[in-house]
Amino acid sequence: MRPITRSTHVEQHAVVDVEQAEAALIEHYPRLVRLGYLVLPPALGRNRRVLTAHALVQRALPRSRGAEVAAVPGPRNGDDPGYAYVRQQVLRAALEAGRPRGRWQLPRPGQLPPLLPQVWGLRLFPRSGGADELALDQALAALSGPGRAAYVLRALESRTDRDVRRLLTAAGVADPGAALAEADGVRVPAGSRDAALLESVEFDPCSLQARPTDLMRRRQHTRAAVAAAAAVVVCGTLIGLPSGGWGEDGPAAPPYAQNAAAEQALDPARLTRVSPTAWKSADRPGFAAWPARGSRTGDTALLRRALAVWARPGSSVQVTTTPGTPSGPAAGPPQLLFAGDVDAATVVLLHDGLRVVRYAESKGGTGGGAALDFARVDAADEDSATAVVLGRTDGNVRYLTAPWVGDGAGDASVRDLLKPDAAGQPLHRDGDGVTDAVRSPLAGQPTPNDCRSWPALQLGGHLVTDLGELVPARLTTGSPAASGGPHDVDGATPRGEWAHAACHLATVRGQGVRSVNVWQFATQPLPGGGGTAEWSCTRAETWRGTGSRVLADFRAPSAPVTVVARAEGSPACGAREPRVLAGVLWKSHGGAWYALAAAGGGDVVSLTATGGVHGSAPGPLLAVPAAQGAQAKVAARLAGGGTLGPLQ
Repeated sequence: MRPITRSTHVEQHAVVDVEQAEAALIEHYPRLVRLGYLVLPPALGRNRRVLTAHALVQRALPRSRGAEVAAVPGPRNGDDPGYAYVRQQVLRAALEAGRPRGRWQLPRPGQLPPLLPQVWGLRLFPRSGGADELALDQALAALSGPGRAAYVLRALESRTDRDVRRLLTAAGVADPGAALAEADGVRVPAGSRDAALLESVEFDPCSLQARPTDLMRRRQHTRAAVAAAAAVVVCGTLIGLPSGGWGEDGPAAPPYAQNAAAEQALDPARLTRVSPTAWKSADRPGFAAWPARGSRTGDTALLRRALAVWARPGSSVQVTTTPGTPSGPAAGPPQLLFAGDVDAATVVLLHDGLRVVRYAESKGGTGGGAALDFARVDAADEDSATAVVLGRTDGNVRYLTAPWVGDGAGDASVRDLLKPDAAGQPLHRDGDGVTDAVRSPLAGQPTPNDCRSWPALQLGGHLVTDLGELVPARLTTGSPAASGGPHDVDGATPRGEWAHAACHLATVRGQGVRSVNVWQFATQPLPGGGGTAEWSCTRAETWRGTGSRVLADFRAPSAPVTVVARAEGSPACGAREPRVLAGVLWKSHGGAWYALAAAGGGDVVSLTATGGVHGSAPGPLLAVPAAQGAQAKVAARLAGGGTLGPLQ
């Protein structure tokens, strides 16, 4: 590879032909893709960031061959002019992908899934690094696009602050100084090698792992595509019939009466309304046992609008769905849960056995500019059907609580998960079970590095929290291998475990999460009299049964919680595979480095470390002297003769 040379020569402008830019792109392709991947918004997800980064680099060349293009800005310090030009194009496109888009503005390149390259049936993402890389990834995710670009240019490209200002200005950044100040605030993890962290496989979109996509959803989409294609063929055949055949509308029924089930689903008089006391005798209380509540349950015009918008939402209706939730019309008359005014909106809550649907319009409106939200809630029971979000205003949330949540002073309260010893604040509800406004923990977009409080609702014996969806997620604690599995958070000790894990809940917002369990699976005496460390596993389960997310945390005395491993779609730390194994490189107060590992879930005979560190120990704990930056692989041997690998 031709090096990117540097000298004291300064050139304000350079003319680069297409061949020269193409040669630089091919030569430095991995570096350019890494730059794009690091600057792109983390909200895109790792799979889409990988493909988008490759697409931005591949689109960095001019369209016409043989033309000459000016490198903007001119290369400094002897940089290859071709590389300087292509780098500037990639940087500009990656920053544009993170800029907000106006209502009528067309999407920019990078804001839509790339046309090429495409990978079907697989999710691609970089290989996992160590604890330092995870901490730096979280810190970069908290920055703005320009701040992230400033940090990457300074660290990965070894640019001076003057060069960074020049490059950001040329890329369209309005305030490069603010971006540099934001990059200055990034706390590099203790023991890291500064810029070498950005060279890690954690941030290498050219060295990838592959996993299958959601197979169940893929089958559903395939069946839907086949059905749509068949419908197009049938319609084309009917239109092509001669005039002597069927009439102008064919054999179709009149509008809004294609079949009896569709007609009944639009009739407010056929809505299912449950008795106020039905939940007391239900075999499994859930949303199906909720009575119809609210001051407008008899407003036929409102209910008709809600049902009609659900069946055929217009272009002005804002529709949102949680992952894995179909947004089609009801198969028959749904159940009415609530109809009434909530703050400045009028809200209707409906349930069809699979989904809870929230229809909202401006108070006194006629359905124009309405919102329609879908959340999957199949197999909901008394533990998971405790509340539904009625409305959100200025970061505050109002809930409709389940009828079995008592109306006593201590039956509903608000707790701060970061203050486990503090008493809950009583939460007032009206006669229908509608709560006062509660501050959402997601207000202000908290991150693990900037999280000062996390409000949660205590509803009877259940603790739930808002994750940006219609149904709050249930919080539990305890080993999945114990009798009965995870249980409700019912004391100061379980609340103490959640105090260390609460801020990581922001990473699973909007994922259709049904419940989140925290389990302290090991405590480990630290070498050199460093005290006792705690190992915890946080597992988020979804309503659709797939897409779970698992985090392994390590907490040393007087140190913040560190995420040392994470996995998506893994059975680890759950009912099917209660065991979990994780490791971390730790520095003692005396300056010595150790490779630590711990396993939980039982049946672990011994742990072994290989790779950059060698050692073994009986039982579920391991502590081996190591060199700074060493890469170790740990494995556990089980009582039955099998092995357990680390969470990844």
